[in-house]
Amino acid sequence: MINFEIDGKQVSVPKNGTVMDGANQLGIYIPHFCYHKKLSIAANCRMCLVQVEKAPKPLPACATPAMEGMKVSTHSGQAVTAQKGVMEFLLINHPLDCPICDQGGECQLQDLAVGYGASASRYTEAKRVVINKNLGPLISTDMTRCIHCTRCVRFGQEIAGIMELGMAGRGEHAEILSFVGSTVDSELSGNMIDLCPVGALVSKPFRYSARTWELSRRKSVSPHCGLGSNLVIQVKQNRVMRVLPRENEEINECWLSDKDRFSYEGLSSEERLSTPMIKRDGQWQECDWQTALEFVANGLKAVKEKYGAQSIGALGSPHSTLEELYLLQKLVRGLGSGNVDHRLRQTDFRADSRLQGAPWLGMSIADISRLKSALIIGSTLRKDHPLIAQRLRQAVKQGAQLNLINPVGDDLLTKVSNSAIIAPDAMAAMLAQVLKAAAELKEVEIPNAAKDALREVSVTDTARATATSLINNQPAAVFLGNLAQHHPHYTDIHALAQHIAQVVEAGFGILGEAANSVGAYIAGAVPGDDPLKVLTGGAGQPEPAGANAAQMLGIYAEAIAPAPMPESCRAYVLMNLEPELDSHNPQKTMKALAGAELVVIMSAYANRAVLEGNYADVLLPIAPYTETSGTFINTEGRVQRFNGVVAPLGDARPAWKVQRVLGNMLGLEGFDYETPEQVRAEILPAGVEVGARLDNNLRNFTVSDIGQMSGPMRGSPDDEIQRIGEVPIYQADPIVRRAESLQRTRDAAAPVAWMRGDLMNKLGIRTGDNVRLKQGDGEIQLPAAQDDKLPANCVRVAAAHPLTAALGDMFGPIAVERL
Repeated sequence: MINFEIDGKQVSVPKNGTVMDGANQLGIYIPHFCYHKKLSIAANCRMCLVQVEKAPKPLPACATPAMEGMKVSTHSGQAVTAQKGVMEFLLINHPLDCPICDQGGECQLQDLAVGYGASASRYTEAKRVVINKNLGPLISTDMTRCIHCTRCVRFGQEIAGIMELGMAGRGEHAEILSFVGSTVDSELSGNMIDLCPVGALVSKPFRYSARTWELSRRKSVSPHCGLGSNLVIQVKQNRVMRVLPRENEEINECWLSDKDRFSYEGLSSEERLSTPMIKRDGQWQECDWQTALEFVANGLKAVKEKYGAQSIGALGSPHSTLEELYLLQKLVRGLGSGNVDHRLRQTDFRADSRLQGAPWLGMSIADISRLKSALIIGSTLRKDHPLIAQRLRQAVKQGAQLNLINPVGDDLLTKVSNSAIIAPDAMAAMLAQVLKAAAELKEVEIPNAAKDALREVSVTDTARATATSLINNQPAAVFLGNLAQHHPHYTDIHALAQHIAQVVEAGFGILGEAANSVGAYIAGAVPGDDPLKVLTGGAGQPEPAGANAAQMLGIYAEAIAPAPMPESCRAYVLMNLEPELDSHNPQKTMKALAGAELVVIMSAYANRAVLEGNYADVLLPIAPYTETSGTFINTEGRVQRFNGVVAPLGDARPAWKVQRVLGNMLGLEGFDYETPEQVRAEILPAGVEVGARLDNNLRNFTVSDIGQMSGPMRGSPDDEIQRIGEVPIYQADPIVRRAESLQRTRDAAAPVAWMRGDLMNKLGIRTGDNVRLKQGDGEIQLPAAQDDKLPANCVRVAAAHPLTAALGDMFGPIAVERL
């Protein structure tokens, strides 16, 4: 530690610390523009000049290293004169249009000009004017206001991992601009708006819609990805106007992904459902809540009496709150059915009978930054988990090694030490190679259950290098991503990955798909008799007493030999879902729903597919996360509670209230809650506080039986084309799908059929040709595009998109032909 003095106060900072670090530690404010604690030191604004004893001139506090015994004055005459001089230079060319600037009221330059600026300018020359740049649908520019702090440039290079902005020119001719013809397309680009200290970069969706002093600020939690990023939601006249990050170093630091930041536009969509609706004689009719709930209650009773309780199924979204999912499963179990699930994109449920605890990250989110090696299996990491990708990017900068086994080779904007881009049907075989290599390198016995499966496996150089990376660089971790969880052989992949982690002594975790992926397990939104077995530590049952999502919807792969299918459900209760987009196989899902006698949809939206389709019978308008209170338990097991920030739209009601009333109308016991806190108290163990982590109560499930894996090891026939169906970043949930600005970004472009050049030549297809894609009974037409990073005999066609909803399984055989 280095000891020195600032304004007469003693302070100690670590070696390589700066004067600015010491001032922050003491709570002494030094004016600055270019300095930011998460970015490298630029020292180009010069606003933080301070007086240092024996120094011949003022020095920048952000770039001056602390020296033992040095004495610093931040408000001496010399320092203040220097700071005022810098401010005068900054204002020479800055326009005097604060009243019409969108940054007015929250502008650092405006604030510091009050303290350090003169009452009038001494300059009479014309101010410079800079042409505005088109940076895309999310960021609006007024580049004449730019003061060249370069925060945006450094953010792109150091945090987002891609240089999308840079500075050209010198002196007053310097400009911040993008590459010719390019926009800013990073999934983290909105953070540049927060970083800009002036009005040069502002939010395009928010621009000219409200003044900062007109807005109420309320805390919340994002539902869109596994982190549960902390938010500040700004409200005006009962409308969400803007979303900003709320700093939490343990979760999202001071950043937000664009999905979390701009998805609020979807809350004001024209498709918002505000009144209950019942379909009578093929026509939708609005009604009051009493009529709608009586219709649902009577319908569920009728189905139960006619077909039995097991003919009723419930499907919820992991974007729903802990309380909503708990009451959903309690409602169905109260009727005598164990058919409840939240995993609509999963098809392999063989591990459920050995489930112990919830699939979670296996460590804290903050620990990811401290890893020295990691293996990511089946994940479009930047798009599925933007802020986890950012943490891994920072770890790689510090010397960590990143290894990847994935069906797609998207650029992760960081160095990847070992990468295996392979077809989906080869993923288990590749993991078997890594496991065998790790066992040989560590000189340990391969687990008995795996010996037969691995006997004929030949280890490749990539597999051996991956195992070496995990063994030689500790701490290490193995993570399963969304693509792995959606894979038809998920149990085999999970078992192999878990054995790899055990052999190399690494952490093991699941990258949660939504903010309540762990909470859904804790709430009991999985089939079985004991809804709270995750927190009570009970082992899984030999056969869960209830159907999982794939069984309820008639989706399963014959190759994995599942348990016999139960009789199809005759009544479905769907919550926060759009089944034609949120399931693994939309074809079979819609067929199952169309054949039911009652389909109840609790949703914030009434989309075209529901209103024009023939599967739904009643629509109950429920409130999105901004209009209700509740709890999320994120991928690291952290309990995060939030309150509603605006009143529900129209006659919409929080889902927990709807289910409470419905439970009472059905005559079920235990539905007399008055607050969501009462519901939460029934779920979580006594003494668990909001903000605490449940890692002591969570254990990943143990899947040791990997002896019967001949199918995954063989792969598909050579002439069979496989589909790779990932969920695009801005199609992940109903709110994001309706955020207009996000839907105009490059990541939201219409899907195309991506193929390797050799496959295109084989099929006689050229880039831009329309191709017919067939799966099961459905077919679509899409333009073809070339991507030579894809595996052989694979076509990448996005799932969860209206243009591809007619297709079948996200992973599986697909027919491709040129039109």
